[in-house]
Amino acid sequence: MKTMSDFKYSNVEREMQVYGYESAVKSHCRMCHGGCGVIVYVKNGKVAKIAGDPECPINHGTLCSKGLASAQVAYHPDRLTYPVKRVGPKASGKWERISWDQALDTIAERILDYKAKYGPESIVFGYGTGRENEAVIYRIANLLGSPNVLTAGHFCYGPRISTSIITCGTNPIVDYENFPKLVMMWGNNVTISNADEYKGEPFSVALDHGAKLIVVDPTLTRPAARANVWLQLRPGTDAALALGMLNVIINEELYDKEFVEHYTHGWQQLVERVDEYPLDKVAAITWVPQEKIRAAARLFATTKPAAIQWGVAIEQQINCADNDRLLIFLMGLTGNIDAPGGQVLNRTPSMVNVGQFGAHDLLPKDKPAQRLGGDRFRLASRFAIIQPKCVWDAILEDKPYPVKMLFFISSNPVLTRANAREVYRALEQVEFMAVADFFITPTAELADIVLPAATWLEMDYIGDFWKRHGYILPRRKVIQVGECRSDHEMLNDLAHRIGQGEHWWDNFEQALDYILKPSGLTWNEFKQLSYLRGERKYWKYKERGFSTPTGKFELYSTTLQRMGYDPLPQHREPPESPVSAPELYKEYPYILITGKRLPGFFHTENRQAPWLRELHRDPIVEIHPDTAAKEGIKDGDWVVIESRRGQVRQRAHLVLGRDPRIVSAQHAWWFPENKDPRHGWDESNINVLTDNDLDGLDPAMGASNVRTLLCKIYPENGNYSCQSTR
Repeated sequence: MKTMSDFKYSNVEREMQVYGYESAVKSHCRMCHGGCGVIVYVKNGKVAKIAGDPECPINHGTLCSKGLASAQVAYHPDRLTYPVKRVGPKASGKWERISWDQALDTIAERILDYKAKYGPESIVFGYGTGRENEAVIYRIANLLGSPNVLTAGHFCYGPRISTSIITCGTNPIVDYENFPKLVMMWGNNVTISNADEYKGEPFSVALDHGAKLIVVDPTLTRPAARANVWLQLRPGTDAALALGMLNVIINEELYDKEFVEHYTHGWQQLVERVDEYPLDKVAAITWVPQEKIRAAARLFATTKPAAIQWGVAIEQQINCADNDRLLIFLMGLTGNIDAPGGQVLNRTPSMVNVGQFGAHDLLPKDKPAQRLGGDRFRLASRFAIIQPKCVWDAILEDKPYPVKMLFFISSNPVLTRANAREVYRALEQVEFMAVADFFITPTAELADIVLPAATWLEMDYIGDFWKRHGYILPRRKVIQVGECRSDHEMLNDLAHRIGQGEHWWDNFEQALDYILKPSGLTWNEFKQLSYLRGERKYWKYKERGFSTPTGKFELYSTTLQRMGYDPLPQHREPPESPVSAPELYKEYPYILITGKRLPGFFHTENRQAPWLRELHRDPIVEIHPDTAAKEGIKDGDWVVIESRRGQVRQRAHLVLGRDPRIVSAQHAWWFPENKDPRHGWDESNINVLTDNDLDGLDPAMGASNVRTLLCKIYPENGNYSCQSTR
């Protein structure tokens, strides 16, 4: 625990004197998944500069381009700074200013009306890759009686949490603090994405400290170029590759025998499953040579301690849950689970956790059975996660019951969910929709009321409240822009209007006191600290086992068995691949991978900020030079990417380091500078091409297979420029 008095002000004071800053506030950035400590300098009542806090244990003074550009978002001239209601038809671009009372009263009236007529399940709350607002959103939904909260959890982070809980009790986090001797980076590039518990800085420091590196990626990324072993797999075959590595580790007896004998459940069943994946079969599936798979498996199993730096790419596919489970198996069977320098099962500080605050125990007992898609995607439903397709079907077809109202906070599903045209149709048709966001996005253009959300610079909150790295940090309010309010404040006020007042607070600072109460601190006391950290202890399972039904590390999942799923992982072919759809492959001869992370953007966000848009002016599709020559494409050309579901246009960039049969497109593109209410949402949006057919999803989590599909690519006719450069 560090207090503010420990903060070394010498450099800060020098900055203030030289540049005339009035104050410097320590806070905690949330321009992406968050975690980075910052110092915010203020001049003339406005943010003048943002710098990394060298004393923050998360980022040690480093800060990415998004954090540095935060004020450009907060002060952008197009920012929504007061509530508005739509005037005229949807996507007309016509809005009328209203007061906060009018906005919340209208939303409350609709909630109560739909609840009375159709039941609370007809109202769906939703958030995107969010602003640490999930606890308040689940709280208001659960207390209302709606089991339907639409998140990215079906294919982003939620699967990691769900599968780790049923396997070993909690999400295993890389212990960079104790310098792994080897890192295996799988479906991830933490040096630019800074996702969830991780930042790129400690990974880079570990490599500089001498750690060996294995990279699993179809693309030659910068980490892959530095790797001891680069496994360039065919997209969507991660499960087969992991099973092949386990085949080597088990059959060569490179596993931790004590761990297997005393702490695992289902060892013999796993051995039998792994024997179904000999290296010749795995090499044929993955396109990775047998000798490289064997070398990587041996290196990972024999280097101690070792850790896996994993990411969302393995979750946005049909093998989502099994991919996550298999990587956890690799951690455990090599003796690296809850080990110094391996993968730690962290304890959070004493506080009310996200699940407790979300009031899941107060959702009426009959309501989980009514969760959309819950009868099909049972693992997801167990963790209160729903599949988006089930929401769109309920709106468009009233199946299994009608959804009449949506309330999206920090979410832009028109850009971020599979089969974007179907998403757009559903949002056009839903009877009432409210949105809270920084700007009028393509999703917000379809809303009836839009609320002005606060950025991280405009709120007090407990940062990293939801993560598993063991820290919480105070986020301190620095500025107020217009009438913008935090998601927590607006939902606290709305809850009182719909009869939930006894479960909420007079103001949200009291809620922060409630969250911190187990620690013995109030919010005012906590914000004088730099951070709190939970108890750090290794090998905890040796004392009390794992928090699973068997008390063991579950290789054979008793939870999945009870749910009627295969208790053991397997490889499933992507719905669209050269193997599963050979006839389609003749017409669409390239494997398209999507979703490459860009340093300046956070999914659909930040395309308004000048510094960040300068980094990424146009949507880019990366093509191998041999492929480009075959299709008559030159570097910089605008090209059409086409799947069975539609066409989009992006600018071609020719790159080596990828199989010529694979092309890679960027996701989440729209053009806020296009003042048409559609903002070019379907021009370059890669999710116009992706599919959400229920039969092609991960069977347990419902993960949309948005990362791997089949496409064709060809030069665009005509010589006009993209919206982004007009």
